[in-house]
Amino acid sequence: MTDDMGWSDLHCQGNVKLHTPNVDALARQGVRFTDAYAAAPVCSPTRAAVITGLAPARLNITQHGADGPQFWPEGRAIQPPAADHILKHETVTLAERLHTAGYHTGFFGKWHLSGTRVRKNDPSTGGAGFYPDRHGFEINVGGCGFGGPPTYFDPFRIPTIKPRKDGEYLTDRLADEAIAWMRLSKDRPMFVCLWTYNPHYPFEAPEALVEKYKGREGRGLKNPVYGGQIEATDRAVGRVLDEVNRLGIADRTVVIFTSDNGGWSGATDNHPLRSGKGDLFEGGIRVPLIVRWPGITRPGVTAREPVISMDLTATVLDAAGVELSDEERLDGRTLRPLLAGRKIKPRSLFFHYPHFAWHKSNRPGAAVRSGDHKLILRFDDNSVELYDLAADIGERSNLAKKKPKLAGTLRGQLDAWLVETGARRPTLRK
Repeated sequence: MTDDMGWSDLHCQGNVKLHTPNVDALARQGVRFTDAYAAAPVCSPTRAAVITGLAPARLNITQHGADGPQFWPEGRAIQPPAADHILKHETVTLAERLHTAGYHTGFFGKWHLSGTRVRKNDPSTGGAGFYPDRHGFEINVGGCGFGGPPTYFDPFRIPTIKPRKDGEYLTDRLADEAIAWMRLSKDRPMFVCLWTYNPHYPFEAPEALVEKYKGREGRGLKNPVYGGQIEATDRAVGRVLDEVNRLGIADRTVVIFTSDNGGWSGATDNHPLRSGKGDLFEGGIRVPLIVRWPGITRPGVTAREPVISMDLTATVLDAAGVELSDEERLDGRTLRPLLAGRKIKPRSLFFHYPHFAWHKSNRPGAAVRSGDHKLILRFDDNSVELYDLAADIGERSNLAKKKPKLAGTLRGQLDAWLVETGARRPTLRK
């Protein structure tokens, strides 16, 4: 899972400015989803959703880290609700389930679900007690409370990565660590999370890659540094996949590639999608998704069925043969039928972001996608927007007044889901 990689940030997604040969090759070997969604338009909620299989609204992890006044615009009409930013131990993680089933579990990269300890003598308020190695992973390299690295060059100043070589690039280091651990664990089933910090802020890339993208600026590439970060990420993914081949386990290894939310509009060009990270428009929540499952996926397939982050959890459990008890449930469903080319029963996908993002330019709200239509509910004035994504992927034409019956039906679905999940909503400011 990459961090802030937009839907258009891959060559195989149509971006001719970027060089992503390894991810492109993965897409040719498996299924590429055109309508895949992150569970939220910001990072922590999606990460919590993937690692638990539960919707962010149900977990009440709905903001990128701890919410606070630094995100609240002056003159706002509503006050965001209180939200958790630490993954509680009573929540069972994917790593815990797989470890119980006999899997080695390794985590490499960005976590952002532990917070930082608020009270010095109270470990329950965040910190190392909530790192990946306290949530079912046997090894944790890089995972902590940071939303982004202090720097991408060693020394990284990340508490869970020891300095090794001055100037070494973080994404290369994480690939090295993942490969070394895979070599030690190859004789047992493995669950590997390589959750890169890239291409999140701070915008830094190896000099040679930055030089490669200079002069290419324009549609599809705002900044050569960002282009370098994307290619560095692709390079790391390629090295890890090459190791899967060298270890002789490619024919029994499921590979999933995705992003935690849409690209930040200040760094990347999300065209043809509207807006970006922190917003419920497509640019904030539609993400790349590629799955290669030997024996299930056919090569070079494109799937257009809408899917969401929690589906990845269900898919991994399905592939590992891990069944849940009758009392347990996930908010996603396995993608096995779609990956095998079969049709599935239509459903609606739901999103809840009741906060202001750090850029303060979004409107808190919730959304539902059903078929080709998507409805956004704005919490500040209780208004709705309705879009036909098949005809208007850029969400320019609000159909709410033209199709009031459909808007009402989708609003009813969304309201019911918000109640069922216990989603917290903003309150009016007095």
